[in-house]
Amino acid sequence: MRLSKYQLAILALITTNIIWGASIPIFKWSLESMPPFTFAFLRFFFASLFLLPFTVHKLKISRRDLVSLFVLAIVGFVFQIGFLLLGLSISSSINSAIILTSAPVFLIIGSTFFLKERLSQRIIVGTLISLAGVVVIILRPVFDKGLDGTIIGNVLFVFSTLSLVGYSILLKNFVTHLKTITITWYLFAFAALIFFPFFLMESTQHQLKQILTPEATFGVLFGAIFTSIIGYLGYNYGIKTIKASEVGLFLYVDPIVTGLVAVPLLHEKITQIFLLGAMLVFVGIFIAERRIHYHPINKIFKP
Repeated sequence: MRLSKYQLAILALITTNIIWGASIPIFKWSLESMPPFTFAFLRFFFASLFLLPFTVHKLKISRRDLVSLFVLAIVGFVFQIGFLLLGLSISSSINSAIILTSAPVFLIIGSTFFLKERLSQRIIVGTLISLAGVVVIILRPVFDKGLDGTIIGNVLFVFSTLSLVGYSILLKNFVTHLKTITITWYLFAFAALIFFPFFLMESTQHQLKQILTPEATFGVLFGAIFTSIIGYLGYNYGIKTIKASEVGLFLYVDPIVTGLVAVPLLHEKITQIFLLGAMLVFVGIFIAERRIHYHPINKIFKP
């Protein structure tokens, strides 16, 4: 069976969100021995280096596109990844994955006002129910053990999510005429360049040979190859092909994968409050999709 361009975009988004879901606890695991900005710089430096042989003949673009890509790198990489890594240093990876599922709500608002996309009542109602589940997850530390530092981490996760939403909307508007692999390489290179000064600041406090533990090395390589190259190629291809508001629905894959990895790797606990929030999230998805209308399997194998 030959897949259409639209079906390939759906498959790319499924793969991307499985990888991104697994990467969150892996990154937290790596951050136990490596500072966040050092991790971010090494991840994007190696990602751009690995991708360069495949893009070296496709890098000639206009000055206007360079400016657009630089803005995209700041919003979608420096802000989004920076807030995420800082949040992971003080909060749980499971919280991060669930909070990221609030992105569809902001994508709906953004795609309506900025991209003029028309949305059905079903998608709006379902997404709002899912948002209620996300709010429960955000407040989970209060229910479980009272106020503590994880609330700050959760707020940073919200900022990271908003940055991802901004990136998605800007990508849809800015550089749709460029090849996906060209966009991706420039974003990696710009991200590495911007994170470099922060890496130098952290290097005055930590020697690289001391913080480059097996856990940190694995996280950097996983982040460079899977999360960055495979993940962003798939995401950039998918969002250039389908509506931005539909892209957000695939973020609901992340918390499932994150939980499957975080529990054995980090020994994080899935509480009753967490399960209540997750249930609301997925009930909202079912309502929004109506007979799993946006379910990945349905989209891929639809005749």
